[in-house]
Amino acid sequence: EGHRHLWLAVVLLPLRLDKCVSLLLYAGPDGEKAWPKKYPFCGGVFQSPIDFHKDILQYDSNLLPLEFIGYNVSSTDRFTLTNNGHSVKMYLSPTMYIRNLPFEYTASQLHLHWGNRNKSEGSEHTVSGKHFAAELHIVHYNSEKYPDVTAAMDKADGLAVLAILLEIGPFNPSYEKIFRHFRNVKYKDQMVQVPGFNIRELLPDRLDEYYRYEGSLTTPPCYPSVLWTVFRHPVKISQEQLLALETAMYCTESDDPEPLEMVDNFRNVQEFHERLVFISFHEGKLYECFYAKKQGTVICFLHCLDERTENTGVVYIGKFHTIATAGNSSPCRNTAVAVLAITLCRQSLS
Repeated sequence: EGHRHLWLAVVLLPLRLDKCVSLLLYAGPDGEKAWPKKYPFCGGVFQSPIDFHKDILQYDSNLLPLEFIGYNVSSTDRFTLTNNGHSVKMYLSPTMYIRNLPFEYTASQLHLHWGNRNKSEGSEHTVSGKHFAAELHIVHYNSEKYPDVTAAMDKADGLAVLAILLEIGPFNPSYEKIFRHFRNVKYKDQMVQVPGFNIRELLPDRLDEYYRYEGSLTTPPCYPSVLWTVFRHPVKISQEQLLALETAMYCTESDDPEPLEMVDNFRNVQEFHERLVFISFHEGKLYECFYAKKQGTVICFLHCLDERTENTGVVYIGKFHTIATAGNSSPCRNTAVAVLAITLCRQSLS
């Protein structure tokens, strides 16, 4: 009898671990460190999320506030909210799209990332090492080039994701339009219809200040296909709303005898690999690049802020010849030029 119990334990444990793998757990031996074994891009470059710290930030005066079209959805229309086993996802109207990016991007879905009731760290992106309570992602695909999000998700210019950092504050009635339905998607594969509302309400008031960089999906298959816009200013939700997010759902199905709480579904920050983050606001040391094309010449003016004196000014003028550009892209976004610009600015301020 004792040998039989031991044999059952040996057999059942691997079955349980296999189930955990299928549920895309973030921690443990089958968590995100194991993702690259099955999804090679997860161990590659240009991965997300990242930490925004001043040494990688470059001010870009050409960054414009996004233009939101069709975001105010009538209450007679419906969004589908579902528990997909590793997050709660809401499918959006195909009439929603954003402009002032390299292409026009149509909305596909939004979802959330969070921690657990015992800690206040649930965001994926961090600022100077600081986590926020949770993070909302609104996923869009390049509808000028691709027919749907599936076709776009593995293309270099396929996706644009808006990220909203969430922190504790007063009750947020706009987020409650989603959160109140969590009880109907408690278990994996459950879904519910949510009356339409203005998705713009989920965004911060200041849409002109944000971080912009090229990265990846934060879940497998981790394709490096995302143009990220992470808004600088967090949105506040109440402690009670955050607790509902942290405790309401399971990543297992309703008939599972061993339900697993859906918690800590955020990926750790990734290596930056010499990328730059372009910012639309002034903060810390700034590296602003202007350009003018004339007879094949590009001139970059580096505009830096000296944190010690709070004085600004042109501290270096450089001329870079024969920098190839594609379409209307700025040559100053060329990584090699930008890195050189930053080096020169740092030297001038040292």
